[in-house]
Amino acid sequence: MERILIVDDDVALCEMLSQRLGQDEFVTEFVHDGVRGLERARSGEHGLIVLDLMLPGMSGIELLRQLRQHSDVPVLILTAKGEDVERILGLEIGADDYLPKPFNPRELIARIRAILRRSLRVTGEERPLFVGDLQLHAAAREVYLEERPIVLTSVEFTLLEALVREAGRTVSRERLTEIVLGRELRPFDRVIDVHVSNLRRKLGNERIKTVRGSGYLFVVRAPARHG
Repeated sequence: MERILIVDDDVALCEMLSQRLGQDEFVTEFVHDGVRGLERARSGEHGLIVLDLMLPGMSGIELLRQLRQHSDVPVLILTAKGEDVERILGLEIGADDYLPKPFNPRELIARIRAILRRSLRVTGEERPLFVGDLQLHAAAREVYLEERPIVLTSVEFTLLEALVREAGRTVSRERLTEIVLGRELRPFDRVIDVHVSNLRRKLGNERIKTVRGSGYLFVVRAPARHG
């Protein structure tokens, strides 16, 4: 049974989620302030963190910032209506996805399952994928650029893998949302765009090309020649 940590100061919401998630065989732990939430999130005992952004003691954004210095545990952030800036910032810092409040518990469970499927997925493919000067090891979920290791979150790795496997061809935002987030693209949904932006910061802006009105394309660059 997968252990889920929910960091939210809404006690009534946590009690409702405890019942609902328990019906789907999740083991849940609840923390109601940011300081204790960070302590428990760092424990390594949970498969996923559900994180509210508005918390006493320490904001969800600061919790996530500090957590990402030491852990790549998947994080789903909860945001209130109108928290667009915080939502984007959370994704930039390293959250996997977000869900606005109020939400349907079934939607939360679907998002949790999609993130867990991705983070636990092992392809079984042992041979690395070489695309120009980039190496992608699917089974180990490791990436090397010009033989230099690149640290990626789980969602960033899955996004890069989807683009690399179609290197030189445009992959639509709709398709990327299905592959990476396990759901349909919705109007005004910028999650994939923010994750692409994060990848560009780590790989270089020229690696992923925006095809206006269509999607994104991974640009193959030849390995540097030495000697």
